Amino acid sequence: MKYKSIYVAATSQHIGKTTSTLGLVATFMDMGLKVGYCKPVGQKSLTYNNIEVDKDAVLFSDLMKFQLHAAIHSPVILGKGATAAFIDSPDQFSYPKKIAFAKEQLEQENDLVIYEGTGHPGVGSIVNLSNAEVAKMTNSGVVMVVEGGIGSTIDMLALCIAKFKMGQVPIIGVIINKVKPDKIEKVKHYVGKYLEQHDLPLLGALPYDKSLAFPLITTVARAIRGEIIYNKDKAFNKVAEILPGSLITLAEFKNHPNDSLLVVAADKVNNAIERIKTLSNILNLETSPLSGIVATGEGDIKKSSLEYIEHHKIPVIRTSLDTYGSVLKISRIEVKINLSTPWKVRRAIELIKNNVNTDALLNSVE
Repeated sequence: MKYKSIYVAATSQHIGKTTSTLGLVATFMDMGLKVGYCKPVGQKSLTYNNIEVDKDAVLFSDLMKFQLHAAIHSPVILGKGATAAFIDSPDQFSYPKKIAFAKEQLEQENDLVIYEGTGHPGVGSIVNLSNAEVAKMTNSGVVMVVEGGIGSTIDMLALCIAKFKMGQVPIIGVIINKVKPDKIEKVKHYVGKYLEQHDLPLLGALPYDKSLAFPLITTVARAIRGEIIYNKDKAFNKVAEILPGSLITLAEFKNHPNDSLLVVAADKVNNAIERIKTLSNILNLETSPLSGIVATGEGDIKKSSLEYIEHHKIPVIRTSLDTYGSVLKISRIEVKINLSTPWKVRRAIELIKNNVNTDALLNSVE
């Protein structure tokens, strides 16, 4: 059986739904197809051009150059209080009608429609809009995205696919994401054997790409409840590594790439910058390796350090947290692809094009 639409689901949050959807959309557009996009059920919305839409819908409207309509591209938002309101008065909501309207409009205007799921397969069940239920409403074949591994990957697949099987919703392919590059062939072999036994196509395996997990300075500031006090216009610098102020040795410095975030007690910023200057001279570096500085706790930054900060246009975040607490919170940041991270959009598209059998997937749709 062939399907007019593809529904991209995942075994959990932060597994790679948006990455996979971006790549599939771009690939099919490059093939000359007119592709429609919809985030039928959203949890995190924003106001864009005076309409409330899911934040992912904004990203795709920019990529695909379509005029964003909430009723078509983001028909249901389950914001704060939505689930309680539904339980109290389910008859007051017409979620299936909203999704049916979006489906009708998108199918009329496009060769292929790609729906992006939300969270794990059960998200939305409280309002009868689980990923499996929405995939069935839209008559879509499902592409399941799972995180790389072998045992844990197969266990999670078995659990999550059951939800779709119960609803008689077809899985038309599986994408394994975030696989350690040196384990790709092994993972493809063993997970592929499991999928073959269950008549499920393996579409491809994507290598883990650390750059997709790089946060921005503005994201770091929010995570540590800090304020950017210098060079706010550089708030969208990316952070590739954390460079603790107490560990600036020559060996450590060599191993850290550009776009490093210096995290140091405010009263130690001056010492850390002097050390960075010295090591930069030894290594003949003309530019600073720092994409930002987090200055923790109390203390003043000396004029000589401010001159270095201003010369290299380094954003500085002040926070009342201590250094350990700041590093801990930064390390726990979950990063999403958005309009502020164009390099991630490009890389996501490249990963799908290079590692997923989109021709096989296209054979499953009309």
